[in-house]
Amino acid sequence: MPPAHPCSSAMTAKVKVTGQNQKQFLLLAKSAKGAALATLIHQVLEAPRVYVFGELLDMPNVRELADTDFASTFRLLTVFTYGTYADYLAEAHNLPSLTQAQKNKLRHLSVVSLANKVKCIPYTVLLEALALRNVRQLEDLVIETVYADVLRGSLDQRNQRLEVDYSIGRDIQHQDLS
Repeated sequence: MPPAHPCSSAMTAKVKVTGQNQKQFLLLAKSAKGAALATLIHQVLEAPRVYVFGELLDMPNVRELADTDFASTFRLLTVFTYGTYADYLAEAHNLPSLTQAQKNKLRHLSVVSLANKVKCIPYTVLLEALALRNVRQLEDLVIETVYADVLRGSLDQRNQRLEVDYSIGRDIQHQDLS
C-alpha cells in the first residue's frame, strides 16, 4: 500500500497552551472593572502561551464592557476569541491598535483556524490571510507558531505549503454549537 499523502490526516496529541498565566488573569479579571479590566484584557492578548479566551469573554463583568467606553476592547477580545487577522483588519478602524506581540498572536490563531479546516495550506493562502509580504516573513511566523506549541507541522518549501500534523482547537461561539 502506498504511503498516505502528507496532508491527508492529522496526528492527535495534547498540547498545553494555557496554564498558570491564564488562571492568574482569570482571577484578576473577576474583580476588575472599567479601565482596569480593559488594561488586563490587553495584557492577556499579549501574554505568551495564552491562546484561549472564551472563559474570559464569558465573564459577566467582561461582557458589560460591550456597553461602555471600552466596547472596542471587548470587540477586540471577541476577535481574538473567535476571529482571524483578516477579521481584525476588516474592523481595524473601530478597534484598538495591536502591539507587535498581539499581531503575531492573532496571526498564530489565524493559522490555527486555517489548520482546523485543511491540513495542507498553500503559502499563497497563508500570505493573503496573514497580510504578509513575503515567504520569509511567513516561514518565520509559522516557526513562531510551532514554538508557541499551538501547531505541529512542517514547511514544504519545494511545494510552497504548510503541512499540518496537529493544531489546538479554537473557542466556539454558542450559536455554532448544534
